[in-house]
Amino acid sequence: MPYPKWQFGGKAVSISEEKGLGLDPTAEEVSAFIEEETLSDRVRLWLRQTPAAVPLVVLLCSLAIFGLLLGGKFFSPFALTLILQQVAIVGIVALAQSLVILTAGIDLSVGAIMVFSSVIMGQFTFRYGLPPEISLICGLAAGTLMGAINGVLVAIMRLPPFIVTLGTWQIFLASNFIYSANETIRGADIAERAPIFQFMGNKFKIYGAVFTYGVILMIVLAIILAYVLRHTAWGRHVYAVGDDPDAAELSGVRTKRVLISVYMLSGFICATAGWVLVGRIGSVSPTSGQFANIEAITAVVIGGISLFGGRGSILGALCGALIVGVFSLGLRMIGTDPQWTYLLIGLLIIVAVALDQWIRKVAV
Repeated sequence: MPYPKWQFGGKAVSISEEKGLGLDPTAEEVSAFIEEETLSDRVRLWLRQTPAAVPLVVLLCSLAIFGLLLGGKFFSPFALTLILQQVAIVGIVALAQSLVILTAGIDLSVGAIMVFSSVIMGQFTFRYGLPPEISLICGLAAGTLMGAINGVLVAIMRLPPFIVTLGTWQIFLASNFIYSANETIRGADIAERAPIFQFMGNKFKIYGAVFTYGVILMIVLAIILAYVLRHTAWGRHVYAVGDDPDAAELSGVRTKRVLISVYMLSGFICATAGWVLVGRIGSVSPTSGQFANIEAITAVVIGGISLFGGRGSILGALCGALIVGVFSLGLRMIGTDPQWTYLLIGLLIIVAVALDQWIRKVAV
């Protein structure tokens, strides 16, 4: 009777051959089929471990392409820093959205939280006469509270994040219009009575490059969040909850507390984006930032953060926002129809999601 065959190194061997290879067929270990790692597998693994790599490459390539097409006009310090100014608001909101998506959730209310927080800041000073500094703190606290409402509904009530934030998006947006009575606080009045509201829009020059304090805030927030997510227990818990919440809870992670804290921090960051928004446009307008949530999701997806949670990089989300800014400014300087910008960004979104699906196969 012939000996049964086992798999060794991708090759079938018999028990007699196993003895010649120094293997003990009576050992307790179960024979395994060892597959050779292909180049595709190694690339997938590398991309999974360095999620910011692809958006960074896309950003550098887009800069190079528009630089070749437009020459020094595009690579001037003014043009490059103009991109940063244009994406500062979306970039900050994208940071808030990234935290939620890393937990396998989504927050459709980020734009509404941003605008409503800015309206609260303005109304507390111009309607109730509070000092601008106190109103600013109240606006930041209000944004945090709105984030906490989302977090409690998702973590405690166990409602789907998409449905929860779709509802609170409408609630916060309607409350914003009702509370403000659709009235805009003019920039001249703000400059006279509450100049701190416009502080984030103040500009300064460094060797011909024009920066705003809002841009500096975006960069500082991105660095802090990147460090916290990678080098603190809370950050590792965020990734764990997004990757497998049941396994995270079994390992001792307080998943509900993590989720609520993520949504609260997201709300706080959106409120800071509201402060930057006032500085950018100069006034407090309840109708501004209507599409910030869609633009933030776009930046996050292009930035390589997985919509399935547990994988991604804050710096990748920032690169995603910059990619959108580069395409918008570059195509506008070339003189193309603005619709080409949306077409190319739409293609980038589809490619980014397809790439994410391909990368996720490494974990299967």
